[in-house]
Amino acid sequence: MHSQVHILSRGSGNHQWILYGLPLDFGSNGNFHCHIREIRILMRFLTVLMCSKVLQPSSLVVVFETLLSSAATTVDDEKGNPSWQACADFYITCILSCLPWGGAELMEQVPEEIERVMVGIEAYLSIRRHASDSGLSFFEDDDETKNGLGEKDFLEDLWSRVQDLSNNGWKLDSVPRPHLSFEAQLVSGKSHEFGPISCPVQPHSPSTLSGINYGRQKHEAELKYPQRIRRLNIFPASKFEDLQPIDRFVMEEYLLDVLFFFNGCRKECASFMVGLPVPFRYEYLMAETIFSQLLMLPQPPFKPIYYTLVIIDLCKALPGAFPSVVAGAVRALFEKIADLDMECRTRLILWFSHHLSNFEFIWPWTEWAYVLDLPKWAPQRVFVQEVLEREVRLSYWDKVKQSIENAPGLEELLPPRGGPNFRFSVDGDTERTEQHALSTDLSNMVKGRAAAREIISWIEESVFPLHGLEITLKVVTQTFLDIGSKSFTHLITVLERYGQVITKICPDQDKQVMLIAEVGYYWKNNAQVAAITIDRMMGYRLISNLAIVRWVFSPENIEQFHTSDHPWEVLRNTVSKTYNRISDLRKEISSLKKGIVSAEEAAAKAKGELEVAESKLTLVDGEPVLGENPMRLTRLKLRAEKAKEEEISVRESMEAKEALLARALDENEALFLSLYKNFSNVLMERLPEASIAGTLRELKSIQAADSMAVDLEESSTMEVDNENERQQKSQPNGGRTSNVYNIGEKEQWCLSTLGYVKAFSRQYASEIWPHIEKLDADVLGENVHPLFRKAVYCGLRCAQA
Repeated sequence: MHSQVHILSRGSGNHQWILYGLPLDFGSNGNFHCHIREIRILMRFLTVLMCSKVLQPSSLVVVFETLLSSAATTVDDEKGNPSWQACADFYITCILSCLPWGGAELMEQVPEEIERVMVGIEAYLSIRRHASDSGLSFFEDDDETKNGLGEKDFLEDLWSRVQDLSNNGWKLDSVPRPHLSFEAQLVSGKSHEFGPISCPVQPHSPSTLSGINYGRQKHEAELKYPQRIRRLNIFPASKFEDLQPIDRFVMEEYLLDVLFFFNGCRKECASFMVGLPVPFRYEYLMAETIFSQLLMLPQPPFKPIYYTLVIIDLCKALPGAFPSVVAGAVRALFEKIADLDMECRTRLILWFSHHLSNFEFIWPWTEWAYVLDLPKWAPQRVFVQEVLEREVRLSYWDKVKQSIENAPGLEELLPPRGGPNFRFSVDGDTERTEQHALSTDLSNMVKGRAAAREIISWIEESVFPLHGLEITLKVVTQTFLDIGSKSFTHLITVLERYGQVITKICPDQDKQVMLIAEVGYYWKNNAQVAAITIDRMMGYRLISNLAIVRWVFSPENIEQFHTSDHPWEVLRNTVSKTYNRISDLRKEISSLKKGIVSAEEAAAKAKGELEVAESKLTLVDGEPVLGENPMRLTRLKLRAEKAKEEEISVRESMEAKEALLARALDENEALFLSLYKNFSNVLMERLPEASIAGTLRELKSIQAADSMAVDLEESSTMEVDNENERQQKSQPNGGRTSNVYNIGEKEQWCLSTLGYVKAFSRQYASEIWPHIEKLDADVLGENVHPLFRKAVYCGLRCAQA
């Protein structure tokens, strides 16, 4: 009993309690949002302490009411700031998530108080805004479908589950109650009061209320108080018949806690996940929860590789059950792949290929052989094609070909064998031209370790004047790439040693686009190496991010936006590298600011010691005489000078980093403006009129409507009992019906490109929001197509969408 009391002790700060070394601090310190996971768990721990008679129930109710009051104030239009509803929802979620563990005891011991809390929560739900997270939906048209059906958001769903639990007498099987075995001893113990808590004051509402201002603060709030889970319903409800509604929530809490606390210990994580203390089977729920985290938008809580490894270990821990559940999840997601968000689709491809690589690439490919009958732009066909391409990256071409031998037709979807495509190869019967001779000469110069300035002189004197820019660029680029093709180390060596040569030939964007095109030509049979080479060239600043954007939106690449991930992979790498530069500079500046504080303290200390020593000078016969040891005084002077120099050095370093950051932010603004202008231009050329396709559903139905018209003309010769088959063929959701995909190529191109617009907006929302006014004025004006504007603002999760 006393050991439990010692676990709970008062901290040194105001309104702070320390449990197991973790702060339950709802004060105004700036680190509150970093501890939301701990706070939620500690709230549950307080509830269990109440059940064990360590805390008085009334104290816990006071905590609940404090959170409830703060939440209600936050969403009040006059007194609060509704854009910070994410914070208020978090408080209410903390309260509701405690009730499965202590609702029965609270209702038994303080029924009036807990009923007051329940009424307060119901009142809060009546004044808050329904959270329509269309920008974070797993499926592209979820917002259009759910809005019409009145779909509950997470908090509304949790409230209905808690109400169901209350109506059931607070009885559930998923929460163990070990304290009941010691109830006689615990009742005789002393319960303790829990001190008051306070909640942070949220930022004031923007003075000018607009969709952009509201969206900016809403985005900031959601970054600090992210929703813990977004359910991905993969399996039919029949797989969860044994579960009460609240059991699903409790099981998700268990699984997410295990994933959180064992991050980095995948085997221990899997071991605990398969041994949860519940009386029912939960393999399907476990799979849904893990996939919902892996595919969570805008990003998963942990790196995707963590979930990949956990799934692998679960398959090994439950070999008779979990592999079939995972396979069922893959099949279910594959059937709905046409509507799956583009970012989720990419993650699913990466996960699935990696997963298969750990199980000898074994999969019943014959089930998906029908994709060969679909058009090349059908999402299911593209999915299989991209999975096979990623498998080749993780293994080798012949191995992957062997894995699909039961469906040999799928070999058509394999990528080309990954060799280089050198323009000036001397193998075989290729006719040798003067350009071949130039390439050979350059290759010999590189093998002879000629300096970059020697090669530049050779180009300026012997190549460029006679052959012009285009031939010069082709010869130099192709030759350097061929020398660097032996390994990644060779490539890095060539770029480091002869980057000046490339910079001399390609000083501006136009020439850099030509350079990237040559890289694409040389590695056209190996998209992975092409992407790596472009990424390395950008890293060495041989090509700019704006040049890469221009190349991605070149006609050749635009035509494969809906059939290949290659241009998108290059674009993702480019935006990511630009963002990482900014992120690294911010971290360095933050570290330097701390260094300045330390340097100032060290300099002040050294100066103080020197002044004290110098103050001990005495006058003898009018002459100053050192009262301190002269050697020590000299050392103190040197130390003070050195400390001051270090302070100046750190300040200069920070000024240099701040200048680099300012430059990087300008580059970032130019990058996003260029990116969205290009998106707008290509989409405006291809999207139907807004009156025809104002929503994704209408865009999808264009081709389906044409197909239906044809079906109706042909139906005059058909039997009446074929009506159901005709209805299946005319479904507009892009599903598989008799190996027919009902969306046309142009419409699919638009759907894919809009999906990527939304994905980029969502992933880099924090970097886009500072430039949103300029973006809104320059790109998202009145003439822009509403579907494009909606994709941008939907990704930013702004009400203006």
